[in-house]
Amino acid sequence: MDAFTYVLTTNGLLFFVSILFWKFPPKKINKFYGYRTYRTMQNNGIWNFANTTFNKNLIVYAGISFLAGLLFASLAKGGISWEPMVLVMLTLLVCIIKTEKSISELYDDEGKKLKTKR
Repeated sequence: MDAFTYVLTTNGLLFFVSILFWKFPPKKINKFYGYRTYRTMQNNGIWNFANTTFNKNLIVYAGISFLAGLLFASLAKGGISWEPMVLVMLTLLVCIIKTEKSISELYDDEGKKLKTKR
């Protein structure tokens, strides 16, 4: 497989999905679509916050991943194998960690919004 085709089918697909999530976020809690964890499905406030946060992170990091994959493909002489897929996995991992950290800063374990310090 050509290096550019590989990048388009891995990193490009992730970037395309991130655009879809950004343009068409889930409207309500469901079992099929969105950033779904036990914690995010506790109430609509957490659900909306988590999906907004995850989608913003995903579009940024998927774009960076796509550009980096294209850079790898243009610099590759004999082809690339694992680099684009590692970028995809890192993108998803970073987005999940950042989203969960943001949720923990604003909501407690029972789904109630934490009081902010002024």
